[in-house]
Amino acid sequence: MKFGVIGLGRIGGGLSLQAMEKGHQVVGYSLSGEELKNLKSKGLEPSDSVGDLAKKLKSPRIVFLYIPHGKPMDEVCMEIKQHLEKDDILIDGGNSHWKKSISRHEEFKELGIHFMDCGTSGGVEGARDGACFMVGGDTEAYSIAEPIFRDLAVPEGCMHVGPAGAGHFTKLIHNAIEFGMLQAIGEGMAMLQASDYKLDLPRLIHNWSNGSVIRSWLIELMGRGLRENKLEALSDYVEDTREVRWAVEYALEKEVSIPVICQSELALYSSRTSENISAKAVAVMRNQFGGHPLHKKGAS
Repeated sequence: MKFGVIGLGRIGGGLSLQAMEKGHQVVGYSLSGEELKNLKSKGLEPSDSVGDLAKKLKSPRIVFLYIPHGKPMDEVCMEIKQHLEKDDILIDGGNSHWKKSISRHEEFKELGIHFMDCGTSGGVEGARDGACFMVGGDTEAYSIAEPIFRDLAVPEGCMHVGPAGAGHFTKLIHNAIEFGMLQAIGEGMAMLQASDYKLDLPRLIHNWSNGSVIRSWLIELMGRGLRENKLEALSDYVEDTREVRWAVEYALEKEVSIPVICQSELALYSSRTSENISAKAVAVMRNQFGGHPLHKKGAS
């Protein structure tokens, strides 16, 4: 199939490469000339603008957006409205607020355009080798785009989870769970680091990755991160995209008790004012799965 991708960074670019390797034709647009140049050399058809991308696709078009939530996404959605037609499908694959996705669905519906919200998980490696998709929106639109989702997902890694907003809502809860897991692993690393034993932490984490009850991809990434970085050399500032606070706000609204997730969000703030190993461990894992910045001590 031929489809468009706007936003060719770590996730959008990785998915584009994977799609082309699987026989799809991808028309791409990015504000980064370097990203366009790199992907063009690998088969992507570049565009000069959002409008140019739309012109290179036949209706009914399928266009994925991998743009940061907030103002950048607002601006792209406003611009692309002028270039899409009835029955086209626009898919937000980022981490927008699910209520915003519901309102966008209604806005585009008035124009006869299908808007879908897609939670995308698996990090940079998933984008390149097979992701996990949680898709919200109309069944009709999903059935048209489903072959692309299935080609870019791992086996059983693609699901139409419900109507508008459901994709981004389920991804938000996924991210909240992820934060709780990261915090637990980080606190475990702090206890290991504080022990009197001279532990080989990379080897220990590798041991845990083989047969233990807590074996997981995050544990594997912790081990990989330890092989690449000394925790002592890192700043304990943890980058975050401020989405998990939406989950905390939702839990307060619904009166759902989420002490672990709430504490993991608060721990991010403490990472900016103190020196602690658990925060460094969380930063290492987020760098491994999502390419989030890793701050070295003394670096600006």
